[in-house]
Amino acid sequence: MSNIKVNCGEIKISNDNKICIIAGPCQLETEQHAMDMAGKIQEITKKLGLSFIYKTSFDKANRTSLKGKRGAGLDASLPVFDKIKKDLNVPVLTDIHNIEQCSVVANHVDILQIPAFLCRQTDLLIAAAKTNKIINVKKRSIFSAMGYGKCN
Repeated sequence: MSNIKVNCGEIKISNDNKICIIAGPCQLETEQHAMDMAGKIQEITKKLGLSFIYKTSFDKANRTSLKGKRGAGLDASLPVFDKIKKDLNVPVLTDIHNIEQCSVVANHVDILQIPAFLCRQTDLLIAAAKTNKIINVKKRSIFSAMGYGKCN
């Protein structure tokens, strides 16, 4: 198998480079929270000599309760993504959930992520690919689907 290399701005992702950390809160809550989190994670990864991509979602639609928090929403999140990229110089990754979001979100982030429950939606994958952004398909493994490897 060849060693695939992905360039995300200045970050080079491949099997023969240092690990790249993709981290951040599950959902975007507020601009201040996002800036604090991205800044702190950046500080830690810099100390460790690791690359860092900030991950947060504007809408976590796969909640176990209808009353669960889902995030700040698309319109409120796009300027926050822009601010993180500009002020901290950190690449941003977020989930997309439908075809219409692909071209809109692509103007504000570096990586589009397809959530596990949507990874077989061919039209969504094609729309995401047409943005020419990096696509992270978050596909669950069979062990995860069976309940193994869960964090308790």
